[in-house]
Amino acid sequence: MTQDQSHQSPEEEFRLFRTVCKEQRIKVTPQRLEIFRTVIAAYDHPSAEDVYNRVKDRLPAISLDTVYRTLATFESGGIISRVSFCEDKTRFDPNRKPHHHLFCTVCKNLTDFYWANFDNADLPPEIPEWGYPETKHVQIRGICSHCSRERNKA
Repeated sequence: MTQDQSHQSPEEEFRLFRTVCKEQRIKVTPQRLEIFRTVIAAYDHPSAEDVYNRVKDRLPAISLDTVYRTLATFESGGIISRVSFCEDKTRFDPNRKPHHHLFCTVCKNLTDFYWANFDNADLPPEIPEWGYPETKHVQIRGICSHCSRERNKA
């Protein structure tokens, strides 16, 4: 599955957004709608600063603090998730489908990928002894093909 297929249609995304906001008693404001619109349109797993820079032209009165608080509200409501393993900064992911991440240690590009065999695999027997896992997630770190080609040119 490609990245473009990982997201639902904008109408479905907004319908789900409004449903979750109603269930979580999150007030839908113009600022929150614009922040949500920006995050779901992004395939680069934007940071709070990235979201702020993308919305400030449309909402000149918005503050970086508002963006941070809104993203935290969305995360606690299950609307987006936090991707914290990146070296540079915390980034946000609107993709609610089970997926994994490829992270380029050179350009910091973060890409979704899908691995049904892993998702459907039984957990090792020691996991139930440890406790109750909530999710399974793979993170692959390395150098993307673009950065690798650039390095080979040098």
